[in-house]
Amino acid sequence: MPECGAAGGNTSPEVAFLYTRKMSALDVQDFIQQNRATAQQAETFRGYWESDKHWEARREFILRNMSDFEADRLDHLLSLSMVWANNVFMGCRYSAALLEKVKEMADGIVVEDAPVFKTRDEIIKSQQGR
Repeated sequence: MPECGAAGGNTSPEVAFLYTRKMSALDVQDFIQQNRATAQQAETFRGYWESDKHWEARREFILRNMSDFEADRLDHLLSLSMVWANNVFMGCRYSAALLEKVKEMADGIVVEDAPVFKTRDEIIKSQQGR
């Protein structure tokens, strides 16, 4: 069970799945430039609460992994993107298996100045070491 909530997004299945391999950061930018309709569709998945920094990272996660999901499973990809973003930006914790999966899916995505979170146990341990 996650330690913080996540909201869903639009799960329209009409997104085109044009890449058959994982995309690098440059591939994502090229994809957006060359596939305006799909990029605009992806924009519908943005939550109103997401900052530009948060959305750009989550959009990259979505676009990089789209080819691994059938159109009728897009909601699963969007859920995984929220798990990853919630972990990175808000420090939410999930099961080890789920975090391992989303971290593997996000391999290569660089989030500059991502917040660093410490657990209560880490804080107590660091204070006891003084």
